Amino acid sequence: MAEYLVRVEGYVQGVGYRAFAQREAVVFGVTGFVRNLADGRVEILAQGEKDILDRFVERLREGPRMAAVHNVVIFDRVKSADHGSFEVR
Repeated sequence: MAEYLVRVEGYVQGVGYRAFAQREAVVFGVTGFVRNLADGRVEILAQGEKDILDRFVERLREGPRMAAVHNVVIFDRVKSADHGSFEVR
């Protein structure tokens, strides 16, 4: 199991990005959470198999139709506590 902390920059708040991330996480079987940051970015903690996480991140780069993703920063982390699901915070 791997864990990524992902920060998404661009026009990503108020456009359904968190709901999009949650739907994609369910499709890929990824656990963790997504939340808005005060500076306008969206942060995702994702846990799963590395190849699955890489595919999940590719979808995050696309985002929902109304979003405009400008940059995605990925931090490969040592797995923290297990998340049994993927939640929107």
